[in-house]
Amino acid sequence: MTLLNKDMTLCISLSARPSNNGTRFHNHLYEALGLNWIYKAFAPTDLSQAIAGVRGLGIRGCAISMPYKEDVIALVDRMDPSASAIDSVNTIVNDDGVLTAHNTDYSAIAQLIERDRLDPAASVLLRGSGGMAKATAAAFRDAGFTRVTIVARNERNGRMLADLYGFSWVAEVGDATADILVNVTPIGMAGGAEEHTLAFSEDAIAAASVVFDVVALPAETPLIAAARSAGTPVITGAEVATLQALEQFVLYTGIRPSAEQVREAEEFMRAGNA
Repeated sequence: MTLLNKDMTLCISLSARPSNNGTRFHNHLYEALGLNWIYKAFAPTDLSQAIAGVRGLGIRGCAISMPYKEDVIALVDRMDPSASAIDSVNTIVNDDGVLTAHNTDYSAIAQLIERDRLDPAASVLLRGSGGMAKATAAAFRDAGFTRVTIVARNERNGRMLADLYGFSWVAEVGDATADILVNVTPIGMAGGAEEHTLAFSEDAIAAASVVFDVVALPAETPLIAAARSAGTPVITGAEVATLQALEQFVLYTGIRPSAEQVREAEEFMRAGNA
């Protein structure tokens, strides 16, 4: 591993509950490509001061995770169309003190919808109403899905998101079922208050044709584990994390690694959660 030195380029991530996923993924690629770069995750105590540090310290890139994807908008200089289209940010690129916000969550979700050939005629229950939910809802809308119900306890945010994309809204899942179940909340996330909770009922999971959990840590969330037990095909948050992190890497470095390098970085990332 490259020793720390004054000429290193630094990239960071900001999250309420940081994981080692991005740290392992990015640093593995830096090493594989011989780059004098380093990546570190942080849990900021003050978001505005953290972003000021990105600008003032010349930090090249900054990944933004829940719950900061919308709050950070007021702190950047420019919004790339990928972020402005959905008012949600997951990536900041620093060009000599000018901070440009991007969103690679959307492209990751869109790629997985296409890869798994999800049927646009299918019904969808999408649980969540934050920045990541915006990116996910936009990807489903743009893929041709119309039978989407947003499930959100926060009525204001839930209705706003549903109205934005022409979907319906309900406050609770209840006994509702759908062809595709999508969790875009912290339910099932390691270290959270609901880390052992199912985002959807076991009956809904068994009735679904696909279960999609955006939570990346752990890769085997309670929802994913229940879906596998029921024989329901899954799309995991770890897959989302890999795709969005890859696009962040390209934005920061201007280099697109080979498929083999990405596969090895993904394996290294997941080994850290074993």
